[in-house]
Amino acid sequence: MRFRLTPPGAPIFFVSLILAVAAMATLYTHIPLAGHYVGMHRFWVMAAAYAALFAGVLFEGL
Repeated sequence: MRFRLTPPGAPIFFVSLILAVAAMATLYTHIPLAGHYVGMHRFWVMAAAYAALFAGVLFEGL
Protein backbone atom coordinates (compact mmCIF):
# COMPACT_ATOMS: atom_id res chain seq x y z
CA MET A 1 0.00 0.00 0.00
CA ARG A 2 1.44 3.33 -1.04
CA PHE A 3 0.83 6.57 0.76
CA ARG A 4 0.42 9.72 -1.22
CA LEU A 5 2.00 12.53 0.76
CA THR A 6 0.72 16.06 0.26
CA PRO A 7 1.99 19.40 1.52
CA PRO A 8 0.15 20.64 4.60
CA GLY A 9 -2.34 23.46 4.21
CA ALA A 10 -1.62 26.94 5.47
CA PRO A 11 -3.81 26.66 8.62
CA ILE A 12 -2.11 23.45 9.77
CA PHE A 13 1.31 24.89 9.02
CA PHE A 14 0.61 28.04 11.04
CA VAL A 15 -0.87 26.10 13.98
CA SER A 16 2.25 23.94 14.04
CA LEU A 17 4.48 26.99 13.74
CA ILE A 18 2.73 28.82 16.59
CA LEU A 19 2.96 25.78 18.88
CA ALA A 20 6.65 25.26 18.10
CA VAL A 21 7.50 28.94 18.59
CA ALA A 22 5.59 29.01 21.89
CA ALA A 23 7.51 25.98 23.15
CA MET A 24 10.85 27.44 22.08
CA ALA A 25 10.03 30.86 23.53
CA THR A 26 9.39 29.40 26.97
CA LEU A 27 12.76 27.66 26.82
CA TYR A 28 14.81 30.78 26.14
CA THR A 29 12.70 33.57 27.65
CA HIS A 30 10.57 34.10 30.72
CA ILE A 31 7.54 35.48 28.89
CA PRO A 32 4.37 33.77 30.12
CA LEU A 33 2.63 32.27 27.08
CA ALA A 34 -0.79 30.68 27.57
CA GLY A 35 -0.39 30.87 31.28
CA HIS A 36 2.08 28.49 32.84
CA TYR A 37 0.95 25.47 30.79
CA VAL A 38 3.34 25.74 27.83
CA GLY A 39 6.35 26.17 30.09
CA MET A 40 5.44 23.13 32.18
CA HIS A 41 4.60 20.90 29.19
CA ARG A 42 7.14 22.13 26.66
CA PHE A 43 7.94 18.67 25.28
CA TRP A 44 4.30 17.80 24.69
CA VAL A 45 3.55 21.14 23.05
CA MET A 46 6.44 20.57 20.65
CA ALA A 47 5.25 17.01 20.04
CA ALA A 48 1.77 18.37 19.26
CA ALA A 49 3.31 20.81 16.77
CA TYR A 50 5.08 18.01 14.95
CA ALA A 51 2.00 15.77 15.13
CA ALA A 52 -0.13 18.50 13.56
CA LEU A 53 2.41 18.94 10.78
CA PHE A 54 2.63 15.17 10.29
CA ALA A 55 -1.17 14.92 10.04
CA GLY A 56 -1.16 17.73 7.48
CA VAL A 57 1.34 15.84 5.33
CA LEU A 58 -0.29 12.45 5.71
CA PHE A 59 -3.94 13.37 5.16
CA GLU A 60 -5.03 15.23 2.05
CA GLY A 61 -7.12 18.33 2.64
CA LEU A 62 -5.68 19.39 5.99
